[in-house]
Order: sequence, then C-alpha cells, then structure tokens
Amino acid sequence: MLKQQGAAGPDLRDTPLKTLRRLLNPAHLASLARRAVRCVRERGAEALWRELDYRIRLLFGGEVWRHRADIPLRRELRAQRTARFAHMPLISVAVPLYNTPPRFLRQLVRSVRRQTYANWELVLADASDADGGAVRRMAQHTGDPRVRYLRLAENGGIARNTNAALEAAHGEYCALLDHDDILTPNALYEAARAINEQNADFVYSDEIVLDASLRKVKGYHFKPDFSPDTLRGCNYITHLSVFSRALLARAGGGERPEFDGAQDHDLILRLTEQARRIVHIPKVLYWWRGHSGSTAEDIGAKPYAIAAGVAAVSAQLKRLKMPGTVEPISGCPGAYRVRYAVTRPGRVSVLIPNQDHREDITRCLESLYQNAGWDDFEVLILENNSTQPETFACYERLQRQYPRCRVLRYEGGFNFSAINNFGARQATGAHLLLLNNDIEVETPGFLRELLSYSQRSDVGAVGAKLFYPNNMVQHAGVIIGIGGTAGHLYKCQLRDSAGDLYRLATTQNFCAVTGACLMVKKELYERFGGLDETAFAVAYNDIDFCLRLWQRGFLNVLTPFAAATHYESKSRGDDTRCGGEKQARYERERENFRTRYAALLQQGDPYYNPHLSLKSENYEYK
Repeated sequence: MLKQQGAAGPDLRDTPLKTLRRLLNPAHLASLARRAVRCVRERGAEALWRELDYRIRLLFGGEVWRHRADIPLRRELRAQRTARFAHMPLISVAVPLYNTPPRFLRQLVRSVRRQTYANWELVLADASDADGGAVRRMAQHTGDPRVRYLRLAENGGIARNTNAALEAAHGEYCALLDHDDILTPNALYEAARAINEQNADFVYSDEIVLDASLRKVKGYHFKPDFSPDTLRGCNYITHLSVFSRALLARAGGGERPEFDGAQDHDLILRLTEQARRIVHIPKVLYWWRGHSGSTAEDIGAKPYAIAAGVAAVSAQLKRLKMPGTVEPISGCPGAYRVRYAVTRPGRVSVLIPNQDHREDITRCLESLYQNAGWDDFEVLILENNSTQPETFACYERLQRQYPRCRVLRYEGGFNFSAINNFGARQATGAHLLLLNNDIEVETPGFLRELLSYSQRSDVGAVGAKLFYPNNMVQHAGVIIGIGGTAGHLYKCQLRDSAGDLYRLATTQNFCAVTGACLMVKKELYERFGGLDETAFAVAYNDIDFCLRLWQRGFLNVLTPFAAATHYESKSRGDDTRCGGEKQARYERERENFRTRYAALLQQGDPYYNPHLSLKSENYEYK
C-alpha cells in the first residue's frame, strides 16, 4: 500500500449552474471554438469528440478526472458490449465486506453491473459487525443473478474474508475489489482482451485515488510494466489485478492471514513469481477511494501493515533463495529496502578514464576508498592524453597511497567506449565498475551495495543514484524516448524527494542506467562486446549497452542506496552545445541511436507509463 505522492487534482465542487454560466461567457465560447479547430487539425475528430464527452460529464457532475483519454466514448462502450472474444472466461470479482457504508456499496455494485464485459460474477463476502441487514438486502435485491451475497459467521480478518469470497467464486479468472472502490465500465473488458490477445494469466492496470465523494482526484498511480525489484520495494501493482484460478493454485492459494495489512502485496509477489505472462494495461481501470481509515489515504491508518510488508518481502526472498534482509524505509510508509547478502563474492575492477583533472581524480579515489565497503577491488586509472607534468606526479602519489591502484595509458583520441573496453581487457575482477572521474562517492558500503545486485544471475547493469553538487537529482534511471532519444528520470528534483510511487526512494528496474557509474559482470561485458566504439564513441554507449542486456532478458537495476555526487561534464564540457566537431559527433551518435532503436522509441519504454510526458525528465503528466 502506498501513501500518495501525486499532486492533488482539480476541485470539481462547482455546481452545474456555475459551470454553465462560466461556459456560456462569450470570450470563453470563442476560446473553445479556437481550441476545437486546433484539436481537429492536430489530433483528429476523434479527440474532439472525446473532449466534448468529458466536458459534458464535468458539466453535469459526473465522476471525472483530467486524463480524458482513458474515459471511453459512449460508442466505444457500446461496441465493447457487443464484442465477442474467442475465449470469454467467467471473471469473478471477489469483495470482502466489513461495515461497508451503504452508499459506497451501491456505487461499487453499480460499477460492476455497468461492465461492458458481461461474463462476470460479483461475490460479496460480508463479515460486518451487525447482522448486515441493510447490506444483505441491498446485495440480494439488485435483480442481477450475477451478484452473489455470502454472509460470514465471523470476521476472520481481511485475508480470510477475501479467501471466503474466492472459494465461493466460480470464475476461471478472479479479480479483487475493495468494498469502497469503483471499477471503470471497461475494466473487465480490457482484462478479457489481454487474456485473449496476450495469453495473460496475470493482468494489472493503472489507477487513481479519489476522495470519499469520488469528485476530487488525490493521486495518480501510473505504473511501469512488470518490475520485480520495484515490486519488492513497494506494492506498486495493487489494483486492478486479474489472475487465473490456475495461477492462484500454483502460487499456493489465496491470501494469508499472517500478512494481514500487506496481504495483497504478499499475494501479488506469489502470483508474479508463478505467472507465465504478466500484462500491464496502461489505462486507469480502478478508482481507489481515499477516506479516513483507508490505506489509500494514509498507510498510518494501519501501522501493522508496514511490519506485514516487511514480512511479505522477506518471505519472497526465502522462496526464491535470495539471502537478504528487509527493512522499512524511514519517511516512506509502505516502502522497503532489501539488503542482499553477497553470496558470490568477487573482485570489482573500477575503470576510471582521466585526462589531467588531478583534483577530480583525487577526490574520486579518496571518496571511493573511504566508502567502498568492500575490500576486494582494484582501481584502473585509464590515462588518456594528459599533458600536464603535475598529472603524472599525481598518478605516482595515488598509486603509492591506495592499494591495488594502477595507471594504464590508452593511446589515441578520446573515445569513451574504446577507453573502457581497453580497461576491461586489463581488469582482473569478476565485476567491472565504469566510473567517471568526476564522481564523489557518498554512501558507506557503496561497492558492496552495487555488487549485491550485480552478483545476481538475472541482473545485467546496476546503476547508482547521482546528485548535482547543489543536491538536485542528476540520475535516478534512464527513460527511453525522453527528448526523442533518452533522458534521466526525475532530473533536478530535490534530493530528499520520494517520487511518485516511491520511485526515487526504492530500488527500480529500468531499461538503462548511466555509464557515469555502472557495474556489470565482466563475463557479460565481454559476451556482449562491451561498449560500441564505432557507433557510440562518446554518447549513448552506456544506454546502448544496457539495452543489449535488457533485450536478452537481463534486468537493469537502479539502487538509490548507492549515492554519489556527479560533477557532470566538468571534465569535458557539454558536447550537445559546444559546437564544432564535438557537437557534430554527438548529433551523428544521436541519429545512430534513433535508427538502431526506432522500434523501441515507437513502442515506448516499458518502465515508463504512456500517461507521462516525454518532453520532460521530471515525471510530469501529459
């Protein structure tokens, strides 16, 4: 469960009359006409009809939010109601009831009955304190045989109550719905489509958090595609989850009472471990109601949930035979840090290209040796065309001062890829750390933290969280498509920001991380040919290498628990604005990247939600 980090949405409390008066203002009408013409010209008539549909709903007080593209048009809903898939599975929506306010239950039942996919059943398992007369009458008098009411003899807790609903369900697939939440009309249709078109046995969607009245947006959960390290950091999946009954059986059955408070997190961890095909639908299909006492409002409403989350993640580590410990992250309720034990120790070879810049390389080594937290490492300073005699005197001093520090001379012009490939051939370590000379390591145990991920057989590249000297974020993962090629997520955000869905506070999976600080197994580096010296001599070589790893099924990881200051481009300047040959080379390599990864740029980064803007690195909504 997550405490909301997103910005508050618009206040929709204006009365329809006030809204109508504002809309009928002549200046406003003229503005709307201009916007309508521009909308048709730039986005087509379909976008205009969608916008008008949204405005009408807003005018008459409908349940709305500002991302209108996810709200189907009425004709789309009509088409969905008549659509037929090759396989039309029965989807059982399981809901545990406990002292549910009648208004909330009415809205829930109505949202399920309005589904455009008709082959569903709604199973209501009621464990309310009272006799549940009002709730029972409401559930039993819907006039819809697909709504089934089950009165429980006692309140067994959220997990047992949910299991009672699941056991009574008949569906081939199951979905979980909280007793005070809402499904969008197309929710089950989209799930059934993913089941048919992508053979999914686990499906999840985006969601929004609304206030108790369902009229004010309080947060957005725009999720990445399946990210196992991200899921261990927090339950970013939650709602809407639809899964096959066969998968539920493989995962060990329903929810477990010992994880009450984090029972969904435990269940989703188990389901995703066993799933054959996990599909993320990047559409808002679930409205999560935030009100006093709900975890959507504040996980502090259920403090035991934090301990249960620690236990759930710890249980997964044990199942997967990944030795480590789990702890809650201070200030981020519902977020967790995994400290993996280093079970495959090996030497780390740190490769640091350098040309003069004695102050930078001295600071880099001093901070590295002080904070490494791992004794078995060597440093290879890759000397490239230094001209100042003081630099070579500095090298002599550094080699005397620091054990296992060597200076290797690379002959030739500056080619970041070639220099690192040269260093990799001389390295004796089982792991390589590509490190810029303008990095100042901050966190104790820096090498050990990176190594704890690099040792895993499923991991390719591992990156660190980097800051500018002014304490703004410089790098917290790379997103493909930002700015037309790639960009750093959350660039220039405040240092202590947790980010949406805790993306700045927890370990994340990404397509790529920056080569300014990148650890990888030497065996993988050699197997995939290292950095591309021809197409990406200076720019995009790190991203290209990470993408080659990712395309072969390896996970690339960003850990915020290895942090450093990056005096970015201090050594060489910014090639993108310097003019001359440097900028021309950058433009050639940029085009090389766009050509090589045209399909991915068109498809979109799986770790970045399509609701988010590619014009900004700050996780901004479109």
